[in-house]
Amino acid sequence: MDKRIVVADDHPMFRDALRLAIAGVEPDAEIVEASTLEGVTDALAAERETDLVLLDLNMPGMQGFAGLIHLCQNHPELPVAVISANEEPGVMRRAMEAGASGYIPKSTRSEEMRMALRALLAGETWLPPGIDLDTVRPGEDAAVGACVATLTPQQLRVLMMLHDGKLNKQIAYELGVSEGTVKAHVSAILQKLGVTSRTQAVILARQLADEVNAPQEAIRRAASEV
Repeated sequence: MDKRIVVADDHPMFRDALRLAIAGVEPDAEIVEASTLEGVTDALAAERETDLVLLDLNMPGMQGFAGLIHLCQNHPELPVAVISANEEPGVMRRAMEAGASGYIPKSTRSEEMRMALRALLAGETWLPPGIDLDTVRPGEDAAVGACVATLTPQQLRVLMMLHDGKLNKQIAYELGVSEGTVKAHVSAILQKLGVTSRTQAVILARQLADEVNAPQEAIRRAASEV
């Protein structure tokens, strides 16, 4: 059966570049595009099984590593490879620790991109040549990522909604639960993150997002080089 690959990036130009790279490896693959985390979630809810997700960390709804952790928690058997303009080894390490199967910088050249796709579709992990994560020291926010990783999928979703500035009533409506349930989730989140207020929890969540942000010019330049 032909492969099904979800390409998740909010820059149409880069999605087109990834389509070309995929065509060089799996010309008959079904490619589903998404530009938000919600779009990825909808794509994965389809009846047909997905073989690979190529995921930009810096797109609407992602909030950096929080979105990656959310996907990996909800789809533990699904290979998710990060596609990012951020080439910091520390960020690569964090992504892999969060559950990613690979990390592909957006500056990766065409042939190397195809090598990465072949490896990921074969069930292997992939990192840029020369990157040894064992020699990369954990970043200052590593402890934050470790705490966030202990949240349940529902708690993580609530944290992401808190980050978006939503009130308990709004969160309850979107999740289809009571406000009491949301309050219980918030209490559990605060305890696991070791903070005493939702504001502090949002600040920690923002750290995960800020760490992976990349200049827009770097993204455009990378897309033109794929």
